[in-house]
Amino acid sequence: MDDLVLGDDGHLRCGWGASTPDYATYHDTEWGRPVLDPTRLFEKLCLEGFQSGLSWLTILRKRENFRQAFAGFDPPTVADFGDDDVERLLGDAGIVRHRQKILAAIDNARAVVAMQEAGDRLDDLVWGFRPAERHHPRTFADVPASTSESAGLAKELRRRGFRFIGPTTAYAAMQSLGVVNDHLSGCWCRDDCESEQLAVGRTSRAGIPK
Repeated sequence: MDDLVLGDDGHLRCGWGASTPDYATYHDTEWGRPVLDPTRLFEKLCLEGFQSGLSWLTILRKRENFRQAFAGFDPPTVADFGDDDVERLLGDAGIVRHRQKILAAIDNARAVVAMQEAGDRLDDLVWGFRPAERHHPRTFADVPASTSESAGLAKELRRRGFRFIGPTTAYAAMQSLGVVNDHLSGCWCRDDCESEQLAVGRTSRAGIPK
């Protein structure tokens, strides 16, 4: 796959973003653009967990089914899911039917609710691991699989009760949520995402928890 691809619309895109229409829409309108809404943050963290071992395209094409199955990823509602809901989800061919991932999503919702009850916000936690330095990848080879910040985020989320979240999954979420901007230099989306990210105005933590 080429690092950058010139589309029929005259725009240069990251190569993966030009590979299918589903990816093109996701690449252009969502990936790398800042997300602050706690429900959407929770959704993406869960979906990245479901993606483990699969292609993101599989998850992307099932996302609306996931939203219906998981009550729009509303944390309090998902936190109340019980055994009957687990069996319902295991029987839902529209999602990824993996018991441990389903249980993890429910546990993650309970972790978010516990944070809220303690007066903490998921968006503050996630964006607290925004890197202090901007990353400017020129090729796919320049894009890391994980970073010290994603390792710190994964560790903090696990401390809070999250499951199915490691440094690589956390970094994929950071890319998707716009916490980092890994559109390649030359991609038409890069400058837009950079401007949107800078407008968030949040700085990184002084240090990464060890």
